[in-house]
Amino acid sequence: MYFPSMENIISPGTLLISDPFLKDPNFLRSTVLVCENQPEGSFGFVLNKPQEHVLGELIEDLYGNTFPVYFGGPVQTNTLHFLHQCPELITGGTEITKGIYWGGDFVDVINLLLRQELKPHQIRFFVGYSGWAEGQLQEEIDGKSWILSECSKRLLFSTTPENTWKVALQELGGEYQMMVNYPLDPQYN
Repeated sequence: MYFPSMENIISPGTLLISDPFLKDPNFLRSTVLVCENQPEGSFGFVLNKPQEHVLGELIEDLYGNTFPVYFGGPVQTNTLHFLHQCPELITGGTEITKGIYWGGDFVDVINLLLRQELKPHQIRFFVGYSGWAEGQLQEEIDGKSWILSECSKRLLFSTTPENTWKVALQELGGEYQMMVNYPLDPQYN
């Protein structure tokens, strides 16, 4: 579903799909889940940019764990965040949209991972996050840098991350389906 440009529709659960010709290397062909949109600013996580490292390389207690880690955005890249669909296992999370939770008790997460009670399709880890100052995200939307949609559990946890951008556009249908075939540089069109 495409949303017209209205500030009040950017809410937790909004999916930002980058315009095919967006040049910012941090957001090139990316999808970003908005987790919070307040008058003073917004933040979320890039969903489709895998990192070279796995979780066990970043957290000493989880050495050997091979869960993938994603680039959440260019802000505070020394921080680790997570999205999950397991509120019954991970306490203290905030529901972003139906069935998608941000954060929670990290001790719960570590214990679940050590007992091998979490699967990669239930949780996603991010280094850094995407952030916008007051009014900045709305300006980018008005400037056509982003196409708005809604995020779903299926898109976040079941779609191959590298295909998230394409699938999100295809789900919008119509003219958006064709965008998946646009070249990175319109000069090559």
